[in-house]
Parts: sequence; C-alpha cells; structure tokens
Amino acid sequence: MIFIGGISQGSKILQYVGSLMCKYCGSLAQCQVIMTYYYFSFFFIPLFKWNKRFFVKMSCCEAVYELNPEVGRAIARGEQVEIRNEDLKLVEDGKRRYGAYGQTAAQDQQGDQTPDPEKTLRCPICKHESPGNFKYCPMCGQRLQ
Repeated sequence: MIFIGGISQGSKILQYVGSLMCKYCGSLAQCQVIMTYYYFSFFFIPLFKWNKRFFVKMSCCEAVYELNPEVGRAIARGEQVEIRNEDLKLVEDGKRRYGAYGQTAAQDQQGDQTPDPEKTLRCPICKHESPGNFKYCPMCGQRLQ
C-alpha cells in the first residue's frame, strides 16, 4: 500500500479594506491581513487546517502585528470588521522608525518642526478638519500640508 500525504504550512492573504494608525511608526497606512496555518494533505489534496494565526502587515514601515484570533476569523468569514489597536500585538519591528508626530529620529532629537495640536488642518480632498499633529487625513488618507 502506498501512502502519499503529509503536513505542510500555508498562508493566505485575506480581503480587508481599511487604514490603521501604526503603533510602531505613528503613520496612518493601509494594512494587509494574512492567515497562516498548517494543513494535512492526502494525495496532494488538502483535507483539513489547524493552528490558524492571523497577522497584520503595515504598508508604512512593514511592521508586523499578531491579530486577535476572533477578529481574524471574522475577517476570514468575509465580515466587515474594524481592527482596533487593542486587537494588535507587535511581533516584528518595522524598517523605519518615526516619532509621535511622524518626524524622523533626527528631527525628534533636534526638537524642530513639532506640529501644534491646537492648530487644525483641512484636507484638500474631502475637506475634513484634523488636529495639527496629523500627517494624513483620517477620513480619506490624503497627506495633509
């Protein structure tokens, strides 16, 4: 009797449309939700999956967060779910580190160009008013001047 089967690891990019404020670099960015899992295959046909884990990869600095499994399962089912900062746990640092107001580390050390949170900025696209310490519009994602 010949048995052709095995255990492998797989991943799948899930459909998620939304922007998040990255806790690592402080930027508002698009994110990619990825599900990883192990699966058993028999004659090259995957039969069942287990140990599903969900991750969020940010487009701004490429930081990777582990996502709350309940939220990840809801996204995998196709539900419209909002990811909150409480649902994320940093597992891999990003490539670029910025300060609280989107400055580079050199600007943070020099202390120059600190935005005034009392000032308001108006988005040139959607006309939404945001505090002066925002770099991007929270409504449409357009870069603010």
